[in-house]
Amino acid sequence: PVNVVGVLAFAFFRLRHALGPTSPPPEPEAAAEDAARRSLMWLPVVGMGALGLLLGSMQSSLVSYTMNFDAVQYVGLLYAVLGGEAYVLGAPVEGFEAAFARFCGAGHCVGVASGTDAIALALRALGIGPGDEVIVPALTFAGTAQAVLHCGAQPRLVDVDPRSRCIDPAAAEAAITPRTAAIVPVHLFGHPADMPALTALAGRHGLAVVEDCAQSHGASLGGRPLGSFGNAAATSFYPTKNLGGVGDGGAVTTDDPALAARLRALRYYGFAGPERLSLGIGFNSRLDALQAAILGALLPHLADGNA
Repeated sequence: PVNVVGVLAFAFFRLRHALGPTSPPPEPEAAAEDAARRSLMWLPVVGMGALGLLLGSMQSSLVSYTMNFDAVQYVGLLYAVLGGEAYVLGAPVEGFEAAFARFCGAGHCVGVASGTDAIALALRALGIGPGDEVIVPALTFAGTAQAVLHCGAQPRLVDVDPRSRCIDPAAAEAAITPRTAAIVPVHLFGHPADMPALTALAGRHGLAVVEDCAQSHGASLGGRPLGSFGNAAATSFYPTKNLGGVGDGGAVTTDDPALAARLRALRYYGFAGPERLSLGIGFNSRLDALQAAILGALLPHLADGNA
């Protein structure tokens, strides 16, 4: 149904544009104003068509539970964003951040541009940088190790447990050196890493823990949500994820308000306060309003989708 509505909306726009006005041509100034008005009038229709085509062609696990939505609901989300005051960050992102933080059992959620950025910014906010080593499992997506490299640190690859395919705590402890500053456990394919052992290990050696939860939306260990064990957790909303949007997106969750504040500055050019003064080097890594609106609408159905 989404695909059909998209095609019809786009075709209707093209036909209307081809037919053109039937009245005599107006004066040049009036013609310019009329053209601008017509462009703004048809913007939602073009967006509806594009979104319909995009959603109708998505091939991901997201589709299994997006069937709880019909085309009208998707169009409504798009229309609300296009008619709003912010396309990047703003109220839609703030609303989703609050909802996702509650879902994860975390005090704070900071939306960013991708899951890879989420890991890199979390490590940077924790002070990880050049000269540091970060322990990561050898079996993971390349983005996990690349996020460490983006911080100027060195990934230290260690073996995984043969049953869980997640990082082996004994192998992680054997890899610790005086330069080791953090561990990034990956909950691969939704299987939890041994977080009690890993957090105990980190505590003994004074290491930060950033959980890679890109594949574990809604998973838990001993009744506790994954992502709530470490200093922070990084999540991806790429379309193939259990909770996926229609483009790139990510988030960092944490219970530390100071860490959350540093993350919000890092994702937005290092700006701090309403004056937007850049007090340090930051990045352009922000979650956009359209992705947040769609993710917020899908979040209540995530448990059903996981089941």
